Amino acid sequence: MGGVTGLQNYTSANQLGVRSSGIKNVPRKECLLILDGRALDRECLASALVDHELGMVVAAMGSIEQWRVRKSSFPPLVAILFNLGGRKATDHGVADEIRHIASGFRSIPVIILADNEDLAQILTALECGARGYIPTSVGIDVCVEAINLAAVGGIFVPASSVLSMRHLIDPGSCNRQALTGLFTLRQAEVAQALLHGKANKIIAYELNLRESTVKVHIRNIMKKLKAANRTEVACKVKDLFAERALAESDPK
Repeated sequence: MGGVTGLQNYTSANQLGVRSSGIKNVPRKECLLILDGRALDRECLASALVDHELGMVVAAMGSIEQWRVRKSSFPPLVAILFNLGGRKATDHGVADEIRHIASGFRSIPVIILADNEDLAQILTALECGARGYIPTSVGIDVCVEAINLAAVGGIFVPASSVLSMRHLIDPGSCNRQALTGLFTLRQAEVAQALLHGKANKIIAYELNLRESTVKVHIRNIMKKLKAANRTEVACKVKDLFAERALAESDPK
């Protein structure tokens, strides 16, 4: 009769506390939906995310239609991870798929997971309504942080792709200049990341640093600003930017 019953669209029932008849002992009342037509890929990814403490129930489905049939068995949806695999956002029909999902879940961030990290692909995905783009070249810990960032309103894109265009445009350079009188260049980059609420793993990935090095930079930043925590650092950095903008606008 086949070995597995009622769990085709879930990761391990013991890991997630999910039964085919509903929810039991869920870790958090939020749900991530993985969309991927390849059953093994989506189930392995779901299991890995749970193992690395994503902190929410994971529903792994092959299509939006499957989700609509089963969604009553899950907590409220907070993010959608659409796995393109080797496909590109510019491939025929893929952009339309992204638009369809994004328009059908307007209040839910759609995050693209793909093998390709070319900037043109990222921009196409964002233009179609995606709220994040995770290349498969990142580790699972960074993937977890990126999903959580998107779930609370942030947008994650791979730094390597953005930095490839740095010689043409660097929208953060002016802000960093406001900090370089107080911090080293690296500290200024970390401080700017803290201003945007980024987690240590994300900062480490984007700046190509070890997470332990990021923590050292944060401690030094806190000492220089006489700040007690990350939130206070963000507030003081924001004030520094405001002071610089005011000084530049002063006709004197």
